[in-house]
Amino acid sequence: MVGSQAIISGTFSVISQCRALKCFPRVKVVHTSNHIHGQIYIPEVNWILMVLCLAVLVGYRDTDTIGNAYGLAVITVMLVTTCLMFLVIVMVWKRNILGALAFVIVFGSVELLYFSACLAKVHKGGWFPLVLSLILLSTMCIWHYGTLKKQAYELNNRVCLDMLLSMGTNLGINRVPGIGLIYSNVATGVPPMFAHFVTNFPAFHRILVFVTVQSLTVPKVPANQRFVISRIGPPEFCLFQCVVRYGYKDQRNDTHDFENHLIETVSEFLRNGNNDGEAFRWETTNQQQSSPSDDVTASSFENVVSSESSKKTVRFRGVGCSKELEDLREARESGLAYMMGSTCVLACDTSSYLKKFAINIVYGFLRQNCRHPAIALGVPHTSLIEVGMVYRV
Repeated sequence: MVGSQAIISGTFSVISQCRALKCFPRVKVVHTSNHIHGQIYIPEVNWILMVLCLAVLVGYRDTDTIGNAYGLAVITVMLVTTCLMFLVIVMVWKRNILGALAFVIVFGSVELLYFSACLAKVHKGGWFPLVLSLILLSTMCIWHYGTLKKQAYELNNRVCLDMLLSMGTNLGINRVPGIGLIYSNVATGVPPMFAHFVTNFPAFHRILVFVTVQSLTVPKVPANQRFVISRIGPPEFCLFQCVVRYGYKDQRNDTHDFENHLIETVSEFLRNGNNDGEAFRWETTNQQQSSPSDDVTASSFENVVSSESSKKTVRFRGVGCSKELEDLREARESGLAYMMGSTCVLACDTSSYLKKFAINIVYGFLRQNCRHPAIALGVPHTSLIEVGMVYRV
């Protein structure tokens, strides 16, 4: 309500933390500093603040009414902060509970006097921050509730490896040339989205990599620590699990560079003979990396920039490549596709009307209008396969 830089920056910081805790819909967060993690800018929130400020000025047209709304908002924040300070003193600082109670009684009694005085002005403009807070709180609670239900459904309905391997004989699954990157929040097992895809379309790529993206609270993750590879199942099935780690300043728009590094990491994993499912961290870099501390290796990859096209490719060279490396080379030349779930989260038929309203209407509206996961992850639209599936939570 007051267009100060402190309130705007504080709003950005609070929404970013709520987003990290899965209490706020996905929005674009721009980190403006390489050294300070919390120095951010959120374009969508900035526009919403502008619209709300204009709406208050045009709607009230009176400084006294605006002052009533602002006073109630400020004293409410102070009272809530005092209550939360009790938890900090007891749980974080590990101090005596009597001292925490004394703090709350001393400061809370003064703030309650001001709060009671501001309540008398609710009908004179103080209702606006209360309504706005109620809408924002309801949005955060419904988003958090829906996200937890969605993740619980994915964990409870994930497919074990034995069931996936048995599908190959029961459904007559064919392996098509190419590499498939399956994005999922499930770190172990097969996501239900992929099992749904295989059941309805019994074919998938010759080499599959289940990708899980992790965002770390560091500015940049070194290239030699970005990928962690492990094998899923027997070697003849060519199934891998990859954890991709990004810092908050890492760029995710260079798709071809990501593909080349990922395939090179898998190649190094195979070349080092890690066939027992043990995780492998990429410790080699290509010749185009400029960091002097990285080890430059003469691997069997070579980045070739074609004169006819600006698309970067990875070429394999060297004699004596194993069968898996040869399969990887052929699959890379056949093409690479990304697969993500386009899920529709709905409440069960036996759910209450309140839950159906929260999940089917509010949560569904927020998911349709928030930032798409493919855009947030930098997945190219031309290579994306979205699998539709209904989650009954």
